Amino acid sequence: MSKLKYYMLTILLRAASLLNLSTAQHVGGFLGDITWRLRTRSRKATDVNLAYCLPNLSDGERKQLSYDSMRHTGMTALEIPLMWEWPVHKCLSLITDVEGIELIDDALASGKGLILLAPHLGNWELVGLYFSSRYKMATLYSPPNMKEFEEYMINVRSRLGAELVRGDRRGLIRLMSILKEGGIAGILPDQSPRGKTSAFAPFFGTDVKTMTLAAKLLQKTGANALITYTERLPGAQGFKLVIDKVGDEIASPDPVVAATVLNQSIEKMILRAPEQYQWEYKRLRHRRAGQPNPYDPSKFCRG
Repeated sequence: MSKLKYYMLTILLRAASLLNLSTAQHVGGFLGDITWRLRTRSRKATDVNLAYCLPNLSDGERKQLSYDSMRHTGMTALEIPLMWEWPVHKCLSLITDVEGIELIDDALASGKGLILLAPHLGNWELVGLYFSSRYKMATLYSPPNMKEFEEYMINVRSRLGAELVRGDRRGLIRLMSILKEGGIAGILPDQSPRGKTSAFAPFFGTDVKTMTLAAKLLQKTGANALITYTERLPGAQGFKLVIDKVGDEIASPDPVVAATVLNQSIEKMILRAPEQYQWEYKRLRHRRAGQPNPYDPSKFCRG
């Protein structure tokens, strides 16, 4: 049954990859529109997150942002088959503007490695392709539930030579090795972490469990850190790659300070294109123990 699901999924991905960017975005936006109007779980989680994270918006502004966010999430979903199946040069041609590339050059000129933080904003798959086409790079990933799909995912994401490493002990050792050799490590920093590499820190004003992995890697390797995302341009005109600095205390030995600076850096990027952030992810479910679960107030968080 698992293999059947794998074959069906890969067939769908390859079929979707036959679309051009404009059609993929239109179809994805339409699916996001339907998902929003049906008041699905994703819509409800998005609304909760926006209420907590952007309380200064009016009800009308928040409703519009919720709608726009679901449309952009649909676009991202339909763009993934393109990023995975199109020839690499065709994917990279979608990047029509780059802001902050000098920050990469300066960081690597120091002879130290570089941690690239890439939140779920815009098209994060394109970020990995761009940097792996230019630099020695390793990316941290979590294996999918479908075992057969893992090999496919690794193959398409590493077709430019990027190394994908699991988020386990062996993978972290490999990341440290890449950084010490002056390479780049890519990390998605805005997911709720598992295990002990976490601290509670404010994310748009709400204390949530936040990864401290980036800080620990920075402390152990002396690497630099930057944050990046690709912003979707209107009218299927492609994407703008944005690279920016992170707060000075991101490598602080105090885990709360480091996690706070990490979240502040993510917030700064999100506010550049809030409609393109993946707001339906239940980031606020891991609050301090005993606090109400924002997505189900009848339950309490376990910390």
